[in-house]
Amino acid sequence: MARTTGTTGAADTKGTTGTAGMADGRVVVVTGAGRGLGRAHALAFAAQGARVVVNDLGVGLDGQPGPDGPAALVAEEIRAAGGEAVPHGGDIATAAGAASLVECAVSAFGRLDTLVNNAGFLRDRMLVNLDEDDWDAVMRVHLKGHFLPLKHAAAWWRAEAKAGRPVSARVVNTSSGAGLLGSVGQGNYSAAKAGILGLTLVAAAEMGRYGVQVNAIAPAARTRMTEQTFAETMAAPAEGAFDAMAPENVSPLVVWLGSDASAGVTGRVFEAEGGRITVMEGWRPGPTADRATRWTPAEAGEAALKLLAASQPPGAVYGAQG
Repeated sequence: MARTTGTTGAADTKGTTGTAGMADGRVVVVTGAGRGLGRAHALAFAAQGARVVVNDLGVGLDGQPGPDGPAALVAEEIRAAGGEAVPHGGDIATAAGAASLVECAVSAFGRLDTLVNNAGFLRDRMLVNLDEDDWDAVMRVHLKGHFLPLKHAAAWWRAEAKAGRPVSARVVNTSSGAGLLGSVGQGNYSAAKAGILGLTLVAAAEMGRYGVQVNAIAPAARTRMTEQTFAETMAAPAEGAFDAMAPENVSPLVVWLGSDASAGVTGRVFEAEGGRITVMEGWRPGPTADRATRWTPAEAGEAALKLLAASQPPGAVYGAQG
């Protein structure tokens, strides 16, 4: 199963009812927040007292324009519950759209505290059938759609820090199990989600000096992208049973990462599914051989086989046979 991005959701512990929540007073931007995980995150942040910019372009699963404008509906849902929210329908995979996203938050609420990068769609094909356009489209929305909002938000926070105004900013990026392990039929998606992990590590290292923490999640939930592809795994449970694949299960961790409560946590990756949270430990040096001189090909192969025998096997690629 590929761990992917967002369907329904209300939140608990209402900051919007007057009780101070974990995100009380923070201004939060969530991309791809019209449906699924993004919608669940937006509602959860609002429930914890945040003012929310709800971004969604309103496109279908393949990135083509859809018939409705879900961002406005989610923003209205938050306002109806007593919260504060504004919609943003710009294309965050363009420089102008990403810049307007930050401008929207600052114009509406006077500041920006948290960015949740979540927008995405699928164009699944086996590699031999994967068109260049399908590769480019998925890279654009996932990887470029993370980079540009992060770039413009980071520039705003850097300017605030240099002006002597305190910054306690948070970024939560959305990767996937497909990015961690790979997923058959999702070469474009897996590559984009792996790229997001690298981007997260670099951003955490570069932006820490300005008061910005950057982390990533690899969620598994029932979304438009997963409910058909992984229909059996994503099926709703019997009435009254815990719905492990509900997107709302992922949002509490995202709210915590996007709040002041996560102080000191940066450059980390978490898997989140149902009631399970896992810290992913990533690439680390394993068994090593060093002869302090050049190997012949045969010697290098012999050494490599010995090292592999002493190493931990990699996790299975999602969808692989055998």
